[in-house]
Amino acid sequence: MLKVLIVEDEEIIRRGLVYTIDWLSMDCMVVGAAENGKEGLAMLEQYEIDLVIADIIMPHMNGIEMLEKAKSMEIKPFKSIILTSYANFDYARKSVYLQVSDYLLKPVDEDELKNTIKRIKESMEEAKVYSNIIALTKKRDIGKLVDWDVYLNGDTLKNSYVAQALYKIRDHYHEKISIDSISDELDVSASYLSRKFKEATSQTFLELLTRFRIQKAIGLLKKGTHRVYEVSNLTGFSDYKHFCAVFKKYTKTTPTEFVKHSGCIIHK
Repeated sequence: MLKVLIVEDEEIIRRGLVYTIDWLSMDCMVVGAAENGKEGLAMLEQYEIDLVIADIIMPHMNGIEMLEKAKSMEIKPFKSIILTSYANFDYARKSVYLQVSDYLLKPVDEDELKNTIKRIKESMEEAKVYSNIIALTKKRDIGKLVDWDVYLNGDTLKNSYVAQALYKIRDHYHEKISIDSISDELDVSASYLSRKFKEATSQTFLELLTRFRIQKAIGLLKKGTHRVYEVSNLTGFSDYKHFCAVFKKYTKTTPTEFVKHSGCIIHK
């Protein structure tokens, strides 16, 4: 739910915005109403605001000045909508500079306001998805969910059974493999191999296999040579819906959103 701050010096308009607009239907909640930019700035410091709806011409501090000062302060970023009775290009230009989401003339049309807030929420959601991808990229290099330089070192390879299980994941991730099938090949109990694998890697066999499959899926999606369902099959996921769910678990976004926001182009 978006937390909204109304900043408007005309009491009738301010009260109308606060009490006559159906904010709940837009998944919004008005948390404050200020008479001028100075009061509005104080409320921005006091509350965590998601959206500011402000008039331009106000006493003490106008809407543009308030947004300019807020932009220079260490407060939570917020979206903003400018309201004014003056269709003044200079104000509009300054609003663009301040990254105002929209510029609406008074009296406010409720349908227009709803459409504007809908666009703002959509842009915020897209930004959230993109930031998740960027954060993941910085944190994990988004290609190192499994770092073989770490797993295939001297200590991990001390147990030959664990070593062979690791190589099996690395070389046969796209096939149907499991701890049971590998333990059968090695003629060792599945419980023993599972325990030793977890001791050596701090992960279960299935966890490491899944992480590596997602790592390979990320690489294929970034190349843009295959469609999402093809990537699912190529990385050992027999069920497309399961692939999408697991991909989102590890990357915080769906495969389709990842392709869209990472600038990948799927080539036919």
